[in-house]
Amino acid sequence: MNVFYFANLLVLFFLLNVQGSSIDENGYLAYCPCMGRFGNQADHFLGSFAFAKALNRTLILPPFVEYRYGEPKSVQVPFTRYFKLDALMAYHKVIPMEDFMDNLAPNIWPPGNRTAFCYMARGQEGSSCNAKEGNPFGPFWDTFSVDFDHSEYYGPLNYDTHHQDMASRWNQQYPATKFPVLAFTGAPASFPVQEENRDLHQYLVWSDHIMSRAIDFIRSNLPVGPYIGIHLRNGADWTKACEHIAHSPNLFSAPQCLGYRNELGKATQEMCFPTHEIITKQVKLAVKEYKAKSVFVSSDNDHMINVLIKALKRMEISVHKMPNPEPHVDLAILGRANYFIGNCISSFTAFAARERNVNGLPTGFWGFPPNRGSKLKHEEL
Repeated sequence: MNVFYFANLLVLFFLLNVQGSSIDENGYLAYCPCMGRFGNQADHFLGSFAFAKALNRTLILPPFVEYRYGEPKSVQVPFTRYFKLDALMAYHKVIPMEDFMDNLAPNIWPPGNRTAFCYMARGQEGSSCNAKEGNPFGPFWDTFSVDFDHSEYYGPLNYDTHHQDMASRWNQQYPATKFPVLAFTGAPASFPVQEENRDLHQYLVWSDHIMSRAIDFIRSNLPVGPYIGIHLRNGADWTKACEHIAHSPNLFSAPQCLGYRNELGKATQEMCFPTHEIITKQVKLAVKEYKAKSVFVSSDNDHMINVLIKALKRMEISVHKMPNPEPHVDLAILGRANYFIGNCISSFTAFAARERNVNGLPTGFWGFPPNRGSKLKHEEL
């Protein structure tokens, strides 16, 4: 055995004896949530959560990567700002990255012995994982003053532990005694979330901070009674993405509607970018079906408030949005709606739909199923 790793192993055993269960002898798993915004990162988290469980390593909870107007680099927000730690622990062992880096990393993952894991060499040089090349990769690891000393190419191993004996192969090739931390350049998970991992959403429980803001908004702004929540994706970037829908039948989160093998149909332009007519028609039907008193709108761009107010005027239904929308609070409000209509293709919608499914609440989608007729048909995922 390499002398360096033998010494590292002795230190690990010493720490175990001194600190008891504070050190996981099965090792840790870290990754950069470096693809997309919150919805994509949430999909990747569920897969990474399952992967860490399969390997029986403690998952180091990465901060969420956010992009804010006027900020030249990404901003890292602690995982626990949005979700409860104890709820996650009910499924598998986790530790916030801030705690790991402050309390454990200096001893079990010290500078000089940090390896980046990637499937194959990446970046312009093509000679290493280049784990910190680009934004958000560099800013993410810099937040914790992490530099990598080595690269490890793990191909042809993969993350699917549901259909093959992949977990034992990982543990055999990368034992915790030699690799106490598996640090991935990106999430060790697929996008969209693998079908087998969707139910893990039950362990994502909003923090008291987020939930209290959502409840306060509902109580202070929405009339007493049922309300409909809707999600509108209509920004310029989304317009461009929907142009490719005909050639991308499983674009983004489309499997939540169409199935992972397109067994329930193909994605359409109406599903990706519904017209005002489709939106107002489905909202009217939902209001009638659930005897709603109001509609809450979440959007990345145009909330269509005036359009919806005009369409619902005769029904005396009020339409609302947060004055300064915050995606996570929006999601918590959508999660409590009596009925929710979202976008099949959007991972933001997928988050809300999974949460509602956990709580047994109904969800529908714009333009799906096609030719839905005059009667409201809602899908329960």
